[in-house]
Amino acid sequence: MADHFSLRLAHSRMLAPAVRHMAFERADGQPFAFLPGQFVQIHFHYADGKPTKRSYSVATVADGGAVRRIEIAVSYVDGGAATALLSALSEGGTVEASGPYGRFILMDGDANRRYLLIATGTGVTPYRAMLPQLAATIERRGIEVALLYGARSEAELLYGEEFEAFARIQPRFRFVPCLSRGARALPRPQDRLGHVQTVLPELAPDPAGDIAYLCGNPDMVDQTFEALKQAGLPIPHIRREKYVSSR
Repeated sequence: MADHFSLRLAHSRMLAPAVRHMAFERADGQPFAFLPGQFVQIHFHYADGKPTKRSYSVATVADGGAVRRIEIAVSYVDGGAATALLSALSEGGTVEASGPYGRFILMDGDANRRYLLIATGTGVTPYRAMLPQLAATIERRGIEVALLYGARSEAELLYGEEFEAFARIQPRFRFVPCLSRGARALPRPQDRLGHVQTVLPELAPDPAGDIAYLCGNPDMVDQTFEALKQAGLPIPHIRREKYVSSR
């Protein structure tokens, strides 16, 4: 069952021109238990007093169990109520939250040979949290993992250096950045130009061996879901979570 608690901002930094990485700790000092891929909800009120909430995937990298810090990536939306709240929050400031929620997680019973992790924007945050679990699964079952990540430019590749570092130490993990508005000044061998939907066929989705996770822009999720269905993947092997920018 989800818990309700206050969060205190411990640290924050800009990941991209319009995305802020925020690290919180529970104000009551208790640890936070979650499964990589789950999310928390931030609760607040509109100016007229009406209650509302926003969902953010937990980006914390941990080996399992409970963590002391709950890390999220927050996109700035012009005129957004959550943006007004979180952009003004200073270290030591508090917000109300609840969680964890969601089933966008790696399943213990999976018997696949490869995971296709596909994301755009802040939709990559659950995959950051999954890195230790993926490393353990690679070691245990010898699977392969391909992360296909779409961003407009190099500046918007959230946690890109971390995924590249993970790929260097895990030969069975492939990180493929897809840049839709032009190449980096110093392109990397795995870089591709275009959207993830157009690069997907290069990975040759395999109905017999692949399980896919889709997270991010709803149009990308819908189009990629259809492409994977056309490639023959069973619907239970295509797991989705859509991110919608809310005001």
